[in-house]
Amino acid sequence: MIEASVKNNRRTDGPTAERLLKAQGGYSIGDDKQGTRIYHFHDTPLDRLYSRLVRRAGSYQEQQIRKEYVALQQYRKHWYCAGLESSIGSVDLDRIFASDPGSMSGMAKTERQAYHRQQYRLARDGKDGKGGLGHKPGIVVDNVVCAETSLEVAGWSIGYNSRTSARDNAERILRECGQKLASFWGIG
Repeated sequence: MIEASVKNNRRTDGPTAERLLKAQGGYSIGDDKQGTRIYHFHDTPLDRLYSRLVRRAGSYQEQQIRKEYVALQQYRKHWYCAGLESSIGSVDLDRIFASDPGSMSGMAKTERQAYHRQQYRLARDGKDGKGGLGHKPGIVVDNVVCAETSLEVAGWSIGYNSRTSARDNAERILRECGQKLASFWGIG
């Protein structure tokens, strides 16, 4: 058994061999400038896609790809902070069909959530029919960025039938939306 060295309640020897194997090469190693290696795992479909795109890109393309990635991450941040992520609630078996008006299901519970919902909706739907991602592109972005489903599933959800066309078209739509969101939020 290998004992992990612990410094300030943190492992200093890195991830286990099983974790590295499970990542299938989808990680990068950085440095915290204090002698410790930092492992960044690319577990989400968005992380895997953009890490692959950056590896293949030239310097100008890399800058554009990073803008798209940051914009899509900001979109996810607004979605998450708006409280739109699904949760698993507990079940009260005695009151299965009883309503609970106190929980205000579907409504923002704080001003912060209301702000993030407004930002999310502006990015998704636009304002006065201007801007926004649109319905089908919004489905792809919500599937890949927010729900973390694969590009293939996102492509299937908007009507592409074959694996390759679903994946390729979902990637194209996602990249276009990333560019649109970067422009919308002024990410330069």
